Amino acid sequence: KEEIFEANRKDVQAAKVLVDEGKLSASLVKRLDLTSGDKFDSMLAGILDVAALPDPTGQITYASELDDGLELYRMTCPIGSLLVIFESRPEVVVNITALAIKSGNSAILKGGKESLLTAGVLSKCIREALSKTSLHPDYIQTVQTREEIASLLDQDKYIDLVIPRGSNALVRSIQSASKIPVMGHADGICSVYIDETADLEKAKRIVLESKIDYPSACNAAEILIVHQAALDTIWPALATALIDADVHLRCDEKTLGILSTLQYTHDRETSHIHAADPSKDFDTEHLSNIISVTSAPSLSSAIQFINGHSSHHTDVIVTESELAASTFVRGVDSAGTFWNASSRFADGFRYGFGTEVGISTGRVHARGPVGLEGLVIYKYVLRSKRPQGSVIGEFGSGEGKKKYKHQPIAATKLPF
Repeated sequence: KEEIFEANRKDVQAAKVLVDEGKLSASLVKRLDLTSGDKFDSMLAGILDVAALPDPTGQITYASELDDGLELYRMTCPIGSLLVIFESRPEVVVNITALAIKSGNSAILKGGKESLLTAGVLSKCIREALSKTSLHPDYIQTVQTREEIASLLDQDKYIDLVIPRGSNALVRSIQSASKIPVMGHADGICSVYIDETADLEKAKRIVLESKIDYPSACNAAEILIVHQAALDTIWPALATALIDADVHLRCDEKTLGILSTLQYTHDRETSHIHAADPSKDFDTEHLSNIISVTSAPSLSSAIQFINGHSSHHTDVIVTESELAASTFVRGVDSAGTFWNASSRFADGFRYGFGTEVGISTGRVHARGPVGLEGLVIYKYVLRSKRPQGSVIGEFGSGEGKKKYKHQPIAATKLPF
């Protein structure tokens, strides 16, 4: 542990120098630090949680008897070889290793140069641990240079899935450069919508945590939407709570105007309340103590706004109306839609997945926090128990032809 911490402290110190020189984002330094809070202990707990989960491979998710003695099974299996590219967060090395081994996938890991020393020590620990098992030490590998990554992104014959974790620029560059399928998200633009029936104290609690608990996280709130019926009641109190928490407000014309009409005052008003730039503020992942604020005349218009501006990661409604919540969670096209809960719950560990390889906002294979289930695919296994085997020529609509039975089979594992 001390060797890991020592390497991490050196990485953090070097990263702070780059921040001072304007060569690195301050939000990346926060993600890099493995010694603060409970990050290290949470990383270790994630390994144990993954180990305790059921084996995701070899599971039967569909089984049918097509004919007497002819059985079809859909069985989960590993994807194959993963290439995981990430920035800053060194714990990703451990998270991916645990998930890859448990799901039967091999993995090649590439961290950012800012986490080079920490990732190196963690990788050494992993190789030493693997050498004491039946797995080859190269089952989990790390690479260091951009040149190696450029070459690997062309290896679509050998690598089955690329998972980038990091900035918008990183993910988009991988998506454009790779011949291999890419799973991930390019932005974490999450919204909190305050409905007309929202409870004030509940709204304050949820909005504050969604924004300030970890502003540089991809599941932090970047947009606040207030129903116009709550503009002169809930909105001023939310503005005060956010400013008190040192959050800067980028307000659209209507939310800014109502504060003026109500003669709203705060001793940080000048420094913390600004007019939003509609051309960019509602499409920006701030990753800091900034939130863009707008209003909506109705629930349907709020849903339309979110679907047009969010990154389809996680979006929240605060409301006392079950009908409004039901409409929202079905109408918003995001990987996570929450009712009266902080956006920060969007996390594989909190979902009970042990840990995660990342968040997927795509519409294929896996969506939301990707844990073990997102790292397996499936194959179809067909077994004929008939003495002469089975051929499709036996089936059809003509005379003497058989019909398919398609009768469900109760099975969780292959019977052979």
